Amino acid sequence: MARQRLKAVTLTEAAAERVKKLMADRDAGYLRVGVKNGGCAGMEYVMDYVSEPDPLDERVQDQGVEIVVDSKSLLFMLGAQIDYEITPLHAKFVFRNPNETDACGCGESVTLVPAQLAD
Repeated sequence: MARQRLKAVTLTEAAAERVKKLMADRDAGYLRVGVKNGGCAGMEYVMDYVSEPDPLDERVQDQGVEIVVDSKSLLFMLGAQIDYEITPLHAKFVFRNPNETDACGCGESVTLVPAQLAD
């Protein structure tokens, strides 16, 4: 029997609704998420619109939406949950990532380690 494949990332209901709205407003394409080098803690989460996924991108379907995860970011994103928070001071996507080991004081950059894959 085949093992169920772990999703690279998951979305909360709030994040899924926000992604649906963003993509409907754009009327095409995909939302790509990942990480890049930068910030005082070493890495930053990134989100971008793309017309087509790259061949090596991981396609994720969750909560009725499809996003793509940048292939270079995949090991840093495995197990992450994307949420969308609205407070009196901000509205933003928030990443809850088990691979995160530290974050800067402002929360804009993080230190990540690659996910440890089980045998």
